[in-house]
Amino acid sequence: MSVIVTDQGFAPDDWEAGYTPLQNHPSDEAGRGLALDVPSDTDPVQMDGKLGGVAMIRVDFPSFSDGRGFTIARQLRRLGYEGRLRAKGHVIADQYAMARRAGFDEVEIDDDLAARQPEDQWLARAKWQAHDYQSRLRG
Repeated sequence: MSVIVTDQGFAPDDWEAGYTPLQNHPSDEAGRGLALDVPSDTDPVQMDGKLGGVAMIRVDFPSFSDGRGFTIARQLRRLGYEGRLRAKGHVIADQYAMARRAGFDEVEIDDDLAARQPEDQWLARAKWQAHDYQSRLRG
């Protein structure tokens, strides 16, 4: 089982359509409504022009010290992807604000991590727009 973390706290996973590995993604209209599983070593530039109609992209975080997923999210947003973007795996509460700033809409964690880092730890970072150094410098 997994837990979805949003700015409102913990929620059950509401995605029921399954996931397609990136390498199996059809590059035509058959890809509409799909959710893609993207490994952390993906070059998003190679996905440019193939994301139309993709409902969700779930980017893997194999360890909390592997930050490549943040770069993937930022590049996907710069390429114009407007769908649902989810970080999956070893993202910890301290990284939540960074995940949101990079472009993720939500984070998927397992039940064990949710038990070790309860909802209140994630909610403490949910006001991610107000706590970045650039905003403080501009203000």
